[in-house]
Amino acid sequence: MATIDSSRSSYVKKMQRINARLLHVFVDPLQNQEDAPYGVVQKNGCSATFYLKDCISGLKENVGEKSVDVVVTSPPYNIGIGYGSYNDALPREKYLAWMEEVGVAVKQALADDGSFFLNIGNKPKDQWIAWDVASVLRKHFVLQNVIHWIKSIAISKADVGNYPNIAGDIAVGHFKPIVSDRFLNDCHEYIFHFTKAGDAHLDKLAVGIPYQDKTNIGRWKTAKEDRRDRGNTWFIPYETIQSKSERPHPATFPVKLPEMCIKVHGGAKMVVDPFTGIGSTAVAAVRLGIPFVGFEIDREYLDVAISRL
Repeated sequence: MATIDSSRSSYVKKMQRINARLLHVFVDPLQNQEDAPYGVVQKNGCSATFYLKDCISGLKENVGEKSVDVVVTSPPYNIGIGYGSYNDALPREKYLAWMEEVGVAVKQALADDGSFFLNIGNKPKDQWIAWDVASVLRKHFVLQNVIHWIKSIAISKADVGNYPNIAGDIAVGHFKPIVSDRFLNDCHEYIFHFTKAGDAHLDKLAVGIPYQDKTNIGRWKTAKEDRRDRGNTWFIPYETIQSKSERPHPATFPVKLPEMCIKVHGGAKMVVDPFTGIGSTAVAAVRLGIPFVGFEIDREYLDVAISRL
């Protein structure tokens, strides 16, 4: 969609044909093509800038040192997923060395009080992938929080107790069934919250929930309003889709996930996603009116990301 043509008008016409909802998209054809953004969208009082390039070089070349408040991303898990432009089945040592390079580049770009939220999962036969990645990043970051992204959950009424708004057993969310008598269905993934020193102050009530027992509002000194810390288990189901064409990427997360990460950090002025994919983090940042920078090596995914704004 957004190849850099010699004519600015031909570029704009292409963008308009792809998605009439884009308010402003601009790529300067006079810039060096290696350094120029693939696309820039101006919306909701902020800009979303997209680069068609590897995130390690991109973070070093296109993002200022200590200029990023929040990084939210989900890298390839190295579990053999069929991406368009990436081999997701590297030898483990090579994959971990690459992820460490990514971590070093993120650390250089991250503000001293910034937050790096890394979503990563495992596969049934290899439950160590996420923790192996966390281990190599331990050399460069403090693991301040471990958040559990709950994609699906089943709750028995008998275990809940006397909650009038729960009338019976419930099962909510979406998951991919595992056809095996050895492994349970995988209904959650990790969000590792890394910081440089482990002392980043969070706005926990920005993603808080109302008290179930309203008497706690007056009982607890920290309860200034009907809002409490939701904790580190976040139930965020996938949006229901009717066809694969609505989610043309094999490994995405819902927009609400990066939105909650950005909100809980609080006060962000710049958000980056090194593995932009189809742009869920970009959508979240723009919704919140925060400038965004993203990197992606697959042109087709980047086209979708831009069109979603």
